[in-house]
This record gives sequence, structure tokens and C-alpha cells, in this order.
Amino acid sequence: MKLRELFGDDAGMDARTGELAVTGLAADSREVKPGDLFFALAGTTTDGARFVDAAVAAGAVAVAGEHAPAGGRVPFITTSNPRRALALAAAKFFPRQPGTIAAVTGTSGKTSVAAFTRQIWQRLGHPSASIGTIGVVSPSRNVYGSVTTPDPIALHRELDQLAGEGVTHLALEASSHGLDQHRLDGVRVRAAGFTNLSRDHMDYHPTVAHYLETKLRLFRELVEPDGVAVISADHDCSGTVIEAAVARNLQVMRVGRRGDGAHLGIRLVDAVIDGFAQRVTLEHAGCERIIHLPLVGEFQIENALVSAGLVIGTGGDADQVFAALEHLEGAKGRLELVGERNGAPVFVDYAHKPDALAKALQALRPYARRRLVVVFGAGGDRDAGKRPLMGEIAVNNADA
Repeated sequence: MKLRELFGDDAGMDARTGELAVTGLAADSREVKPGDLFFALAGTTTDGARFVDAAVAAGAVAVAGEHAPAGGRVPFITTSNPRRALALAAAKFFPRQPGTIAAVTGTSGKTSVAAFTRQIWQRLGHPSASIGTIGVVSPSRNVYGSVTTPDPIALHRELDQLAGEGVTHLALEASSHGLDQHRLDGVRVRAAGFTNLSRDHMDYHPTVAHYLETKLRLFRELVEPDGVAVISADHDCSGTVIEAAVARNLQVMRVGRRGDGAHLGIRLVDAVIDGFAQRVTLEHAGCERIIHLPLVGEFQIENALVSAGLVIGTGGDADQVFAALEHLEGAKGRLELVGERNGAPVFVDYAHKPDALAKALQALRPYARRRLVVVFGAGGDRDAGKRPLMGEIAVNNADA
């Protein structure tokens, strides 16, 4: 691919440089191969500009970044936003994408929403995939992952591969790190979902307000101009997200107990525990219906409704979508029933933030015939401020 094809007209390169052939992209000097274009990105602990010489020695034919180093041996393309430039270049280098893409953001529930959306699409007959914390799940493979939103090169390579495999519908998680670092730029997002917002990633975001602003990028900048926004309406910040979507002229679907059930949205009318499932009454387009949701916890109802909204908003038949909710399977490690011990059910949950831990314990309390016992932890190199909050939640919501 020609270098000029990877950048806009304002890249400021001469004609000869623009004709340079590029055979790959890299943002890690250790992964550079001969013919690659290397992006020198400033990170949280080091600056990619320090590794330009190593990248060139490994075979990089050009470098892109914010500031050109002295005495460069290969062409340098200056860009004011190297991370965004990388994502847009990756989208051009790997041009294929599934035709319908939904992205979901929020503090909790992203993995479940992505998994549920994929499952509903699949049941409606669409070859579907999901990308997120549990990896890539598609009709042909299941590849474990550890990053919620992959780096732009890996993400666009994956999108291109999924489209080549025949996947037409994709649900992906949009983390605050991914949004802030422009990893999703260049992805053709048709619908965006929002679950909730609570304290998280305070080791990265200076304030909760900054954390929310980062989430709003999905609605303000990334979803297509005529796209869909599915927003859980039951939280303090829901109004702010709705305002951002309305300002962009997106089609807004409000879901939850405050959902717009009389029109486009989905209103949760009632929910009753039914074994390890729930009997849920919903309203959509002015009509009430009752479904059997095979999931534990009201927060899973929120996740299921966001997923249903994303599928309906991208063309799914409402009756088929609500019928599909009765067949949902929980995402791995998300309030997952893994067995029992001495008659007591044993659950595993990913909860690693205060709000998620509280929701998990509250959801499980009805199933504790005697005591509710919890074992939890927090990453040693992450936000230390949430640990006493999680400890207090454990004391208040569990017996041991």
C-alpha cells in the first residue's frame, strides 16, 4: 500500500515520499518487520520516539509521530494526533469490516452485553461475533483475550479477518482506555450502547468527570451520524449520555425501569425471581410482554435490555429479539454458577470494582439459605482507592 493512501491530504509529505510502499504497520519497535510503517506513540511510562532508531534498524521504511527526531534516516510523517492517525491508517490497511457493528461502553456489563448481542443476532440467523475482555467469539473460533479493547492494528486486522470469514454482525466492548487512546477510530459503528457509570480506572482517569467524558466519545464522535444509541436510563449520568446522543441526532432508545416503553425504548415493568432465572415483564412500542430470562440478578436484565435494543435498533424484529432473550447464556465468569458445595450454590464473578461487587452480592442474597460468603480481590497495580470501598461493601452485603 502507498504511504499517501494511509494518511489524509494534510499529512504534508512530498510526492516521492507518498509513493513509498508500506507492507505493514507497527507501534512496537520489537514487532517491526521490513517494509513496516512505525508509529512513535507517547505512552504512560515511555515515549515511542525513543525507539525510532530500533524500528528503522528492524526495517521500518517510514515513521509517523508528533515530533520528528534529528537526523532521521527514513521519511517522517508529522501528525498532531499519532494515535488517531494509527487507527485510521489501520482501518485503511485492513479495509474489510462486518456490515453491522455495535459497540457498548459503561463501567459494568460490557462483556455481557457484547455476548448477549452476539447470541441474539446469531439466533436471528446472522453470522455474528463479539470482541472484548473474554476474547474473540465467532462461529468458527473462540480465542481468549485479556484486553477489553485491542490496539488499533490488532482490532482492524481482526475486523478484516472476521469479515473475510463471513461474519456480518459484530458486538464489541469500548473501554474508556480504548476510547481515550483512539483505538476504535475508523471502526464503522452503527449502534452504540451505554450500561452504567461508577468509580473505576481512577489510576488512569484524573476524575470521574473525565472518565465520563471519555465514554461520551463513543456517542459524540464514533457512532455513525445516522446511527442508534441504546442507553440504560436508570442512572444519574444517563441524562448526560442521552443529551450527547440527541445532540448528534442519533436515534435514541432508552431502556430500563425508566425506559421509553411506549415508543422506541424498552421499559422494565416488573421482575420476579424464578429459581436461577427471572420472570420479566417488559413494555416496548406500547405493548407489554412477559419473558423468562435465564439469568440471575436485575443488573443482568439491564444488560439484556441494552443488547435487545442494539439488535432492534440495527434492524432486528422485536418479537424475535424478545423470544431470543429466553435462550441467553451468561458470559463466562459473569455471575456464573460453577457448582455447589454441601448444597450451597457456588458462583464466580468478574466483579473487580465497588459497584459490580455490590450488585453481585445483592443479586445472590436471595439464594443464600444461611450465609453468603465472598472471597474477592483487587489488582495490586491498579486503583488502590477502591479497595476500602470494596471491603465495606463486602462487610455490608455478605456474612463472611
